[in-house]
Amino acid sequence: VAVRKKPRLLIIPTGSELVDWRGIDPGDLKPGCVIESNSFVLGKMAEASGGTFERHAKVEDDVETIAQAVETAVEGTFDMVLIVGGSSAGSHDYSRHVIDQLGDVLVHGVTIMPGKPVVIGRVHGKPVFGIPGYPVSAIIAFEQFVGAAMSHLLERPEPLRPTIDVRPTKKIASKLGVEEFVRVKLGTVDRHVVATSLPRGAGSITSLTEADGILRIPANLEGLNEHEPVQAELLKPLQAIDNTIVVVGSHDNTLDLLADLIKASHPQLTLSSSHVGSMGGLMAVKKGVCHLAGSHLLDIDNGTYNRSYIKRYLPDVRVKLVNLVLRDQGLILAPGNPKGIEGIESLARDDVTFVNRQGGSGTRILLDYKLQQLHLDGNAIKGYDFEEFTHMSVAVAVLSGTADVGLGIYAAAKALKLDFIPVVTEQYDLIIPEAYFETDNIQRLLETINSPTFKERVEALGGYHTAQTGEISSI
Repeated sequence: VAVRKKPRLLIIPTGSELVDWRGIDPGDLKPGCVIESNSFVLGKMAEASGGTFERHAKVEDDVETIAQAVETAVEGTFDMVLIVGGSSAGSHDYSRHVIDQLGDVLVHGVTIMPGKPVVIGRVHGKPVFGIPGYPVSAIIAFEQFVGAAMSHLLERPEPLRPTIDVRPTKKIASKLGVEEFVRVKLGTVDRHVVATSLPRGAGSITSLTEADGILRIPANLEGLNEHEPVQAELLKPLQAIDNTIVVVGSHDNTLDLLADLIKASHPQLTLSSSHVGSMGGLMAVKKGVCHLAGSHLLDIDNGTYNRSYIKRYLPDVRVKLVNLVLRDQGLILAPGNPKGIEGIESLARDDVTFVNRQGGSGTRILLDYKLQQLHLDGNAIKGYDFEEFTHMSVAVAVLSGTADVGLGIYAAAKALKLDFIPVVTEQYDLIIPEAYFETDNIQRLLETINSPTFKERVEALGGYHTAQTGEISSI
């Protein structure tokens, strides 16, 4: 029987900032430290690709030390070496220098995102890769290059993922000249599979754990249009996709809590949310690309929420309106309120930088209404055009000092230990087309919303009120 020896890989994690997760007390981590996890993930990917691996002890940012580890490996029984981290062009990025010193650099930088800084070289006739340190980049670099090399050594075709036609729930922009790999959540809505993009940063680890599929945007396109069919590579079985509740609309932290509780009670069921603002959610319902939308649109004429907008923009769609929460919305400030901000009127001061929510969001509509009451022009506010898409992103902008103040929910301020000035208690509802209301998945969602556990955990977040949670009305 003809056989092939399993390729043997040495994985060398590099970087003075790395710490070993085994045996460390999280309280001992200092700013700038990074838990070293890439080598373990890449090692298991190597095994899944038909090889074996050994993990080298962490190596500091030192060219000679890294070079010694690589040279020992290629002169020994290893078939391939992965230097993890240090593949970019920074002052402490040494992968290219090491490969160039010991052998030949064949490629440095490829036209894909994430994974662009990968280095491919040859030392003593053996492939040596410089793998980017960001987790999503590292995984894509392995899949596209290391995995392909292993298939070549094993004399077998590269494994191909199954593909399916999907429709993006919103436009996905991309850069010309670079093929982009976008991880997405998938769900079946009205016999069509819809795709919701996940955070696209090279360090967005949650995109790895939550993704159902991958969209590959070709280098000659500036992105994908909403609702136009494209192909996605499947990461999960189709059955799992059929059991996904697709939510599009306004962001709220309780949606994440709801998703956790649904998964705990019904392991086969998942909830996927896309944050495009309340108006974006209404349009998604109108176009039939979601099962429900989250919304908190204030009618400035009568002070009610959502109903007038539904009647105006969804005149031909019968829907149920389910209250999820009442929530406190206000100004999120740095601890101690160093700028002495007193209210909405303070946003017009020259020494105050604001972070806004995107156009079409309920928070943006609330802000503009309050500015109108005070006879203030948004153009006079420094940072009015600086937009974020979630309450937590607004809070992070304030925490980092990028902005002095933003408008958002109390729960986001509390989560990051920021100060808060209340502005209004608003109504956050779920808009559910009657066509889906009686389905098993939506009934399980409503069952979770009405559970004492959900209400208790919502109240514990701070700034939420559940007196009307679960109430249903028809429009």
